Amino acid sequence: MFSLVLLLGLFGMTARPATDPDLWWHLRTGQWIVETGHVPHSDPFSFTRAGHAWVSHEWLSEVVFYELWKHGGAAALIVFAAMVTTAGFMLLYLRCPPYGGRRHWAAAATVVGALASAPCWGVRPQMFTFTLASLLLWLLERGTERGTKKDRPRLLLWIPPLFLLWLNLHAGFALGPALVLAYGVGLMMETASGNTPWQEARPILLRVLLLLLVCLALVPLNPSGAQLYRYPFDTLRSSGMRSFISEWHSPDFHTWLYRPLLVVWLLLLTALASARSRPKGRVIVPLLLTSFAALDAVRHIPIFVLVAIPVIAVALPAARSDREAPSSSRFRPIFNVAVVILLAVFALVKWVTLVRNQDAREAEQFPQKAVEFLRAAGQSGRVFAYYDWGGYAIWKLYPQYRVFVDGRADLYGNDLQGDDLLRQFQTAVELRTGWRDVLSRWQVETVLVPPSCALAQALLLDPNWHVAFSDSKAIILLRTPPAAATAAPDPASGVHESEKMFPRAIPNLRN
Repeated sequence: MFSLVLLLGLFGMTARPATDPDLWWHLRTGQWIVETGHVPHSDPFSFTRAGHAWVSHEWLSEVVFYELWKHGGAAALIVFAAMVTTAGFMLLYLRCPPYGGRRHWAAAATVVGALASAPCWGVRPQMFTFTLASLLLWLLERGTERGTKKDRPRLLLWIPPLFLLWLNLHAGFALGPALVLAYGVGLMMETASGNTPWQEARPILLRVLLLLLVCLALVPLNPSGAQLYRYPFDTLRSSGMRSFISEWHSPDFHTWLYRPLLVVWLLLLTALASARSRPKGRVIVPLLLTSFAALDAVRHIPIFVLVAIPVIAVALPAARSDREAPSSSRFRPIFNVAVVILLAVFALVKWVTLVRNQDAREAEQFPQKAVEFLRAAGQSGRVFAYYDWGGYAIWKLYPQYRVFVDGRADLYGNDLQGDDLLRQFQTAVELRTGWRDVLSRWQVETVLVPPSCALAQALLLDPNWHVAFSDSKAIILLRTPPAAATAAPDPASGVHESEKMFPRAIPNLRN
């Protein structure tokens, strides 16, 4: 009963609109792969990195997303992402009882963990990493623990094919070997401290070591080949990503968004302090690793939850009773069925509501009308789009327009030649010293930013630029040709020559 209630509740909780800023360039990449039959190895979407090497590490996720969008639209993406995320939490729930927690407390702990990781939910390839990491931990624990009837060492054989799928879905695959290694180090600590006899630990250590070697050997089996060995490390070292992407910042416990994570931390500290027996080394080492990662970057919170919640579930009060609760009530089955139906309706209503509101949410977060204007204009060129809108511009305007930067921060902010495009973007939008040089150097012809952006306000005063479109969400500024920039207003019409270039834009202007 608890399992079914939790499943339906999570289906509704984890559903999110298909509006992640990176979703759009993922869709365009998936379409590019499906139509060409090849995975791109150089950037086809921007004018600043055109032809530069690009590691498309999420290629399989992008193909899946595009096919879902192609056949089911946003509805298919919303439901699919909710199912993938829910599967990860259900595996977490199944991992709690072996540590001593009862089912209802395991369900409660899982819900707390779900709330803590909610900031990272969405229609995004990262959800594959969350669910596959959850599955890996389940296989690893069931395949190596001894002394229970559920232990099945052959489950470890599923880890290599799981890892092969994972490394083609998302670069978070690096968590796989890291968790396996942490598990093995923890087991060695148990042996060194005398908590686990060497005779018992030896075969487990050999299996873990073999798994680690096999997983590392499988890494080149992807379209990018051996480049994927270094890609996760390059990403972690990227100063551009850590500076510009909030998901790579540490969680701010002053905001309500991360208060559930604070609750998890408090519960974890209480669980460790009140535990009758000290957790095993194979639990402590992964817990330390993921704790540091979660405090270092928001995007690692879900992985920390996968390791911390089973530890918390052990310490939760277990309502033990030698006798079952009275089952003579006639209304108990009816009540159970009613709860299940209500939660099923909740999940269905949540999905339907998100699908119906998809277009409104898209227009709320992205320059929908401005992009439609550029498409209708029938021109092409280079567009300097706001960072969060770069992927949307790729999905809607490529190959008509190419962008300055987009959500692929690993491509723009990790250049070994020191040409950090993310910092150049920041220089331009914040009017720092040299902002005009950035636009001139890259021969930017079109600027698409929010009206309140400092760059927009500066270009409105610049005779070399003119407004082509404006609404409450976005403004489009075009570089005025030299002749038009110096032309005098037409005395008969009172309209500047630069405005005559885009007469359709005049009715759209708002003060």
